[in-house]
Amino acid sequence: MAMNYDKLWKLLIDKKLIKKVLREMAGLSTNVIAKMGKGGDASTEVLCKICTVLNCGLEDIVEIVPDNTISVDVQK
Repeated sequence: MAMNYDKLWKLLIDKKLIKKVLREMAGLSTNVIAKMGKGGDASTEVLCKICTVLNCGLEDIVEIVPDNTISVDVQK
């Protein structure tokens, strides 16, 4: 499964914020923001900090995308 932060980036645009400002507001490192920009994992602590400063819920900033590499045969 992969993390998709498209909702977060759109929310920043809607709030007229840039990643640098989010990083400063939430007290995050540049590495965390860069990793998220590439779809990498972020800790729940990081996600909670972001939700707190943006006054939103987790579902407003991240989406879990299942891998398409795993197939399950459900035929009987």
